Amino acid sequence: MKADPAEAQAFLDANPQIEAFDLVLIDANGIARGKIIRRHELMGVYTGGRHLPISILGLDVLGEDVEDTGLIWEAGDADRRAWPIPGALKALHGTNRGEVQLSLYELDGAPMASDPRHALVRQVQALAGMGLRASGAFELEFFLLEPELGPDGKVVAARDVLDGRTGRRTDVYSVDALHGMLPFLDDVYAAARLADLPAETAISEYAPGQFELTLHYRDDVLAAADDLCRLKRIVRAAARKHGRLACFMAKPHEDRAGSGMHFHVSLWEGQRNIFVEAVEGQWNAPLRHAIGGLAATMGEAMLVFAPHANSWRRFVGNSYAPVKPTWGVNNRSVALRIPAGSKSARRIEHRPSGVDANPYLVGAAVLAGIRKGLVEAIEPGPETTGNGYAESPDAPPLPRDWREAIEVARGSAFLKDALGEGLHRTFLAVIGAEYQRVAREVSELDLRLYLQTV
Repeated sequence: MKADPAEAQAFLDANPQIEAFDLVLIDANGIARGKIIRRHELMGVYTGGRHLPISILGLDVLGEDVEDTGLIWEAGDADRRAWPIPGALKALHGTNRGEVQLSLYELDGAPMASDPRHALVRQVQALAGMGLRASGAFELEFFLLEPELGPDGKVVAARDVLDGRTGRRTDVYSVDALHGMLPFLDDVYAAARLADLPAETAISEYAPGQFELTLHYRDDVLAAADDLCRLKRIVRAAARKHGRLACFMAKPHEDRAGSGMHFHVSLWEGQRNIFVEAVEGQWNAPLRHAIGGLAATMGEAMLVFAPHANSWRRFVGNSYAPVKPTWGVNNRSVALRIPAGSKSARRIEHRPSGVDANPYLVGAAVLAGIRKGLVEAIEPGPETTGNGYAESPDAPPLPRDWREAIEVARGSAFLKDALGEGLHRTFLAVIGAEYQRVAREVSELDLRLYLQTV
């Protein structure tokens, strides 16, 4: 679905101060790519689209071409046409610029297969074919760091923006830690209001300099994924304004908790949440089967949830990062949590994904897993009522590391269906290129361990 040009004209009329616009396209790694255009160019984007090279979706995390995607020389680096997403035109706080998010299409108007947003659209449409609608929200955990590394070459938690005070303690749930970052948070909330983004609760999280921002539940998971992409850009810009670095690595500290991107999701048939049980505590078939499908497919989708080398450092026992495809009620040690609360808000909290994952791909894999569970009536196995990091012999196996996750994903018919064949190839090629880059790097740790010892 493409945006109405009337949306752009109304925005221009209401915002004469805006001089330029960021055109933003989200790639397989969740990185924003695009251009900055001048004000007079905007209407042309809405009426005729904007040509972008197909290679823009075939880049690794450093923005370098990955030939194995098939989007570089095989396609002659030809142009495709990008169109604005409806409702995605917003002003950027504290600037004379606006922003509009795009999706990429073939020249004949068909969705371009390697655009991650189209993968989530496909899964939303597949559920719609079953008479169902997925609602949800993502949580954003991140670190605020000093821009420069410390003398030991490690990252350093950000000094308070308010008065420069340093903090090296965990201080989870500390209100004082939030107060020290109020100028930053004020800018985040102001930018969110300007962008009609439903940013809500801020929390000091479980490591020095770690924070969480929540987003209000959306009726449409596509809007929820759009929200997360926009919020990351807002947080990054606000941190930079205050001389700090917003870090979305899954695990910047080896001895501290990492950052997750929990995804809350429920299914609706009209105005009825089909996960709601008739009797408190007696979970109905749709909820059980959704959990069963997610547990059964988690191993095949782990590369989506943990796409990078650093992602896998997050999965350590007793660190609030699930290490098994377990499920439970009001239990933060499991991968699939049913939060406590009113029955009308019954949902699944999907906890494996790191904040470095692409929310469109996470959403697509989660919805595909839920759909498989419903269609095949997959039972979830026993509930975990205690420590989810302990042995769970009945839980389906997960890949043990990044390399195994890549191999599992490469051969997964489920993941190919969840992402679509074109994006499956693109994603595996991009991650494969990153794996090769990491594998051939001689690291500082290599030198420390082996230089003078073997």
